Amino acid sequence: MDFEVLVKKLSPTLKRITYKLNGHFTFFNDEDLFQEALIHLLQDFRAGRLQDKTDSYILQGCYFHLKNYIRKSKARVNLLNLELVSKEEAGCLKDSLLLQDEASKYYLDNLNNRMLAETIQNNGLTTREKEILAFSSDGLTTREIGSRLGVSHVRVVKLMHRIREKCLKYRDGS
Repeated sequence: MDFEVLVKKLSPTLKRITYKLNGHFTFFNDEDLFQEALIHLLQDFRAGRLQDKTDSYILQGCYFHLKNYIRKSKARVNLLNLELVSKEEAGCLKDSLLLQDEASKYYLDNLNNRMLAETIQNNGLTTREKEILAFSSDGLTTREIGSRLGVSHVRVVKLMHRIREKCLKYRDGS
């Protein structure tokens, strides 16, 4: 089967899937998710993983791929850079405090999260924890972090758990 024929056949259902998945997230639009699904399909098609598969099986694979893609992207969107607070953001603070629209609410929430993250990093994390946090924000896995730091991945998991506990204490004000 030709890839274009497959896409033409699956596109209506795939668009409905992306529309339903996008109902919960504001940082993607339907077209972004549809394009991601097409890229996933093309990679699977070129690798020969779609031969002798039913449409239902292919669509289910796309659905799970998109859910995983959204989960990973959401985690990246929520990551804060704990070392940098740009001067541009500081200059916009005065202007955003005067605004009362939705954008300013998001900006203030983001600013509060950044200030909390900066407080935690400056007052609560060891040097090793800061290194792990930096590697984690770069998207490295626990095993990759462990190999870079010369420790086991189990130790990295324990340190990440400790970082989470410290962050929760600061966030809750304990």
